[in-house]
Amino acid sequence: MAPAYALTVRRSRLAAALLILTAWQALASSGLLFRDVVPSLWRIAAALATTLTAPAFYANLRVTAFEFAVAIAIGSMAGVLVGLALGASHFLSRAYERWVHYLAPVPKIIFFPVLLLAFGAGLESKIAMGTISCFFPVAISVAAGVRGVPPVLIRVDRSFRATPWQMATKIYLPAVRAALLNGLHLGFGVAAIGVLLAETKLSKAGIGFLVMDAYHRFDMPGMYALLLLVVFLVAGVNMAVTRISRS
Repeated sequence: MAPAYALTVRRSRLAAALLILTAWQALASSGLLFRDVVPSLWRIAAALATTLTAPAFYANLRVTAFEFAVAIAIGSMAGVLVGLALGASHFLSRAYERWVHYLAPVPKIIFFPVLLLAFGAGLESKIAMGTISCFFPVAISVAAGVRGVPPVLIRVDRSFRATPWQMATKIYLPAVRAALLNGLHLGFGVAAIGVLLAETKLSKAGIGFLVMDAYHRFDMPGMYALLLLVVFLVAGVNMAVTRISRS
């Protein structure tokens, strides 16, 4: 990207951000909405500083981070295994891949009552919610990537009588690296949505719980501060995954 063009892009982003902030502050000062529905930027900044210095925030952040990390680990591992199986086997693909594609766009929050019955109201139901959210984009991406592996590589490996494990680790996984990272890129986002949504529905800990607690106390500056922190944290993870996928 040319330096002048990159500078123009950065200036455009900065201008858009300033426009949004100016519009927000103007709406907050207009008195058109009920008090504190749109708090001023200064009150949100003060609430942000208060949140970042509160030990309770970090305790709840650890809960959400643990749920998210476990959900990503289980969901991505299951997605990789299922994606490899669907992509490598014509029979399995014909028999079951439609199920994966049909279930993928279904809002996973409708399964939350079932997860509560199965796992209870603790961390396990939130982890399960994030797991099923992460599973589908990873499985679909990996299956598509496996089908894109050059047939000559598969024939050569089979001529040497490679085992299914060797085929998976030596041929398919290296070849589907880009597809896997793309699936993880999508899986991270939907897993975060799943975990946070589950926390807002029924939880006594986690960032989602803090957001709903602030809402119930009508602490709008605190609620917006927490939402901003969630956006920054998820965006940071997203940027990290994007850089890894481009390296």
